[in-house]
Amino acid sequence: MHSEKLQTYCRLFTVTLCIILLAMITTGQPGSAHLPDTLTISIDEALEIGLVNSYLLRRGLLDLSTADSQVREAWGQVYPQFDVSANFTRNVLTANPFAGTEAGGLLQTFASIEWLDFNERARTDGDPATSPIEFEEFLTRQQQAFDEAGITPPGDQDDPFGVDNQFITTFSVSQTIYSGRAFSAIRGAEQFRQVNENQVERDRQEVAHRIRSAYYAAQLAQETADVLEKSIERTARTVEEIKKSVEQGMLSKSDRLSAEVELVNLETDFIEASNDAELARKNLNIILGIPVRTHLNLRTELSFNSQNTPDIPEVEEAYQRAAQHRPDIQQVEGLIELEKVQRNLARASYFPDISAFANLNYLGNVPDQRFAVLREPGEAFQYRTEDRSFFSDAYWNPSVAVGIQFSWRLFTGFQTTQQVQQRSIAIQQAEIDYERLKEAVYLEVTQAVNNLRAAYERIRSQERNIEQAEMNHEFAVRRLQEGVGTALEERQASTLLDRSRLSYLSAVYNYLVAVSEYKKAVGERI
Repeated sequence: MHSEKLQTYCRLFTVTLCIILLAMITTGQPGSAHLPDTLTISIDEALEIGLVNSYLLRRGLLDLSTADSQVREAWGQVYPQFDVSANFTRNVLTANPFAGTEAGGLLQTFASIEWLDFNERARTDGDPATSPIEFEEFLTRQQQAFDEAGITPPGDQDDPFGVDNQFITTFSVSQTIYSGRAFSAIRGAEQFRQVNENQVERDRQEVAHRIRSAYYAAQLAQETADVLEKSIERTARTVEEIKKSVEQGMLSKSDRLSAEVELVNLETDFIEASNDAELARKNLNIILGIPVRTHLNLRTELSFNSQNTPDIPEVEEAYQRAAQHRPDIQQVEGLIELEKVQRNLARASYFPDISAFANLNYLGNVPDQRFAVLREPGEAFQYRTEDRSFFSDAYWNPSVAVGIQFSWRLFTGFQTTQQVQQRSIAIQQAEIDYERLKEAVYLEVTQAVNNLRAAYERIRSQERNIEQAEMNHEFAVRRLQEGVGTALEERQASTLLDRSRLSYLSAVYNYLVAVSEYKKAVGERI
């Protein structure tokens, strides 16, 4: 049995250690695993990384954890409440509470009772040798007996109720039976958690759109630099051909200078494009939560596949889809419900609070001199002392109390009425915000649908344009090879082809971003 428990504890320790190490790796704490210097990722892998590692989402998840904690805290108001308290008091000097009053002779009154008891027994015991005595004689004989036993009774100035040490331990239990405020607080905490959950989901959609846009932008910048690099290679060959033609007298020096200037301009554009590509990748690093020192290689090419083109719906259909799936719309609906809960919380002041309680007290009054004065059986004036332990039942006593507590504030100076009125106004304001949000969403969806259609038409146009540019360049190359064309014509056709490719890449980028914006507008994460 003990072996099984030990194995269970070992497993729990192992799992906990793994979770801690994983958290260290995820949050990038010192001592965590280092990422490689170069990382190659696709768009899908970028989404997976970003949706886990994004700073915005990590913060949002912490807000959601806070909301979960608030729900548990609200439920705690209706759970049983347990309180334990303990107190020790050392009475160094205790005043006689009866000093200066008629009750000052209380000890003498006790002696009178003992005297009456003695005389009654003497009168009724049937022994002629015993007879009632006077009170003064009783006191004298009693004091002699105390002296013989070595007992010092308390004097008139002593406090008969004072003790040297007092211990009090209290254990209390209370249970809410009815509390409108507590129940409304629970409902409000749960509704607030739902609002935060909707916000986290909307953040996921926003982060997914940012990742896609940043990935496509970095890929566009890189492929733009690649196009310019290939253009430089072709232009450099053209410059060499033009130089030969100038030496042969077929072209003028101005043609050569013009080609050389174009080559320098292309090289400058390539440097700027390379820098832009590097900055775009670094921006993607930040959005993904990856250290900027890690170099990213993008595996997914910037391409358009007509077979994977989504159906572009009408605006009304897209808006209905957004109304059902967008978390921010659900979030505002939740805020309206939250305001209603706040109004119920204010109304709860109209009703009473009812709770049950039980108190268990354990009191200890322990003197320093722990003994009892006892009279010997059958002897009127013969006494002895009996020592008692610290935990003697004579010093320790429990007490138990149970009950119902009822609390009802009947009049608050109209404060509750005004609080309910303020919450009703807040509900109306939230409903206005809800109507405004729906109009804004409709406008966003309309713009996303129109942009998607325009991007699709543009990319189809650029496909036809790049086909013509490629045909023109092939024709110019063939003419140059057959000797009926010039290098200048080939360079011009090459320039047109590069511009067409750049325009096509830009069109593909705009289309992919438009698709991403459409998904975000209708509430789709991936």
